[in-house]
Amino acid sequence: MRNTKIRELFARFPGSEDFFEVNSLHPRDGNLTVAQYIESLAYAFVTDMGIDHEALLERFDLFMEQLVDLRRGVSFDVRVLTILGGEDKHGAPEVDEIEIRQGEVVCVVGPTGSGKSRLLADIEWMAQGDTPTKRRILINGREPPEEWRFSLDKRLVAQLSQNMNFVMDITVVDFLKLHAASRNRERGDRLAEKVIQRANELSGEPFDPAAPLTALSGGQSRALMVADIAYLSFSPIVLIDEIENAGIDRERALELLIQNQKIVLIVTHDPLLALRSDRRMVIRDGGISGIIETTAEEKACLSELYRMDRVLMNYRERLRNGKTLAAKEDSEG
Repeated sequence: MRNTKIRELFARFPGSEDFFEVNSLHPRDGNLTVAQYIESLAYAFVTDMGIDHEALLERFDLFMEQLVDLRRGVSFDVRVLTILGGEDKHGAPEVDEIEIRQGEVVCVVGPTGSGKSRLLADIEWMAQGDTPTKRRILINGREPPEEWRFSLDKRLVAQLSQNMNFVMDITVVDFLKLHAASRNRERGDRLAEKVIQRANELSGEPFDPAAPLTALSGGQSRALMVADIAYLSFSPIVLIDEIENAGIDRERALELLIQNQKIVLIVTHDPLLALRSDRRMVIRDGGISGIIETTAEEKACLSELYRMDRVLMNYRERLRNGKTLAAKEDSEG
């Protein structure tokens, strides 16, 4: 690919222009091959990037490999995610090793400030002992290749965080079409329509496809990103931070996210979500202090918790719609 003329490259792979923009490269002669152009760059310019000409070409080769994989719809083959324990904030060792398999949902629990978000960050970055916790993350029992860790499209891990703010001045439908195109997904129009439909089901506050992205409420934004991850993302690992505060139907959102045999980790204080998983990781003082298997007795509590949740949801909807509450409705849910 490095011996392809730049004009031909851009025509065949429109996404390849991103490589040049990200690296502040502005080729003016489209008849040069990529290799000829990069070799023509001033030595001082390239060394300011902290690399040499050959390293920049290798970076281009890697970028194009990933772009071609995206076009083919190739996804990472992640069957097992392993967390090798590091240490808590006092330097004490945490749980030695945890394996999470494809299709499994594991909840992460712990007091506020205990280090739950740090754990998600370690997984997202595929930490190799190079973060404050000194954890190591393995994929299929091995250290992930460097190109996986530093993948430009970050599609190995999709994360839904507590804080979400859009800054693009664009409509919802155009944003989704752009997202689909960046991932080389075909039928972008239909996918965008599907994402919006499902997001409106989750948020309870329908929005129009032509609505500005920045005008969405917090709940609408979270619902949109849940549906986006579900339908547009190839990422085999999904990290969710406190979805109960998203202002959306969290049960339906979870069902949507765990489809397609993904590995899902959820930071939560919600008993419904915590007991829905088979295991929960306990975080204390910055470290993983234990793993709890959800017992049959705890699972049996779920039906009662669901009933109570329906009562609360009913109250919430009535108040939201300007109605009053009646004592009789408490027991009816």
